[in-house]
Amino acid sequence: MPVITCIDDLKRLHARRTPRMFFDYAESGSYTEQTFRENVTDFEKIRLRQKVAVDMSNRTVAGTMIGTPVAMPVALAPVGFTGMQSADGEIKAARAAEKFGVPFTLSTMSICSIEDVAAHTSAPFWFQLYVMRDEDFVDRIIDRAKAAGCSALVLTLDLQILGQRHKDLKNGLSAPPKLTLPNILNMMTKPEWCMGMLGTKRRTFGNIVGHAKGVGDLSSLSSWTAEQFDPQLDWGKVARIRDRWGGKLILKGVLDVEDAQRAADFGADAIVVSNHGGRQLDGALSSIRMLPSIVRAVKGKTEILLDSGIRSGQDVLKALALGADGTMIGRSYIYGLGAMGEAGVTKALEVIHKELDTTMALCGERDIRNLGPHNLLVPKDFEGDWA
Repeated sequence: MPVITCIDDLKRLHARRTPRMFFDYAESGSYTEQTFRENVTDFEKIRLRQKVAVDMSNRTVAGTMIGTPVAMPVALAPVGFTGMQSADGEIKAARAAEKFGVPFTLSTMSICSIEDVAAHTSAPFWFQLYVMRDEDFVDRIIDRAKAAGCSALVLTLDLQILGQRHKDLKNGLSAPPKLTLPNILNMMTKPEWCMGMLGTKRRTFGNIVGHAKGVGDLSSLSSWTAEQFDPQLDWGKVARIRDRWGGKLILKGVLDVEDAQRAADFGADAIVVSNHGGRQLDGALSSIRMLPSIVRAVKGKTEILLDSGIRSGQDVLKALALGADGTMIGRSYIYGLGAMGEAGVTKALEVIHKELDTTMALCGERDIRNLGPHNLLVPKDFEGDWA
């Protein structure tokens, strides 16, 4: 068993153990990948204030997210194709999150269905919705999430039009992977992954196949998804979905102050400051650079979560100190899942928890709720002086 000390250790194992197309799916952004890169590197520009001679006993990083107690303010973000990183991946990740005491979010584009995850877990999870043109499908999947006891609906707002991700097109990304010669040769080098996939029946999009009209196999699914993301998603449709859902609503993909204010006025229980992990609008600012202005605009009016770029407990601390109420991690736990299955997700959470606790202590704080700008050194030009 390799010694895992950081998220990068899991990333290296993930790259070795998972077929190239699925590692590339996780480790890519749109177009030039500028925003994808800066989501990570902009965290490095923020420095920490070391404080000494402070009693560091009885520390806690526990908190709440949308009213639910959590072991630390970190939720697992929705990630498509998760069940292709490791067999039954969504079930494994949800179990790890439940045992650790943090929320798990299931993607619409998951391999394991809502019902699959509910049957294999006991804690309520969050469900992420992509809005499709087929309103009947949208209504039914909302009803399925309610029936499964999902505790929040995470409505993604930034995917009406799909940003081009060059690697996915070149790899011919699909679930299950097409049996081309390059794919077969690559999968032959990943025997553990292949054995896992042979041992499960879950190899395509479980929330869609058999639930959407006319989608019964992979060929029809490919054409359906290409046509179905709704480019007409607007606040009127968001209101219709809110009313259909009737529970806690999180609006994900907010990267602009005006949109944040609109979401707060709309009554969202939380917003997620996110650029979809740099996978949509390449050239947009990183989530962490946009966070301070959004905090100034809506802090206290709605809960503010930050997503995109978090690779450590230090990143979590920086986001919280800048005013976020919580965070979401995607790639950080996917690396663990692809590396070591459920145990890898647990290891990713353990790494982030330990880094968060240690960093908080060295910054002179005992309670995560006391973090603030006083714990940071932020460059004066961090947010940018834009015309």
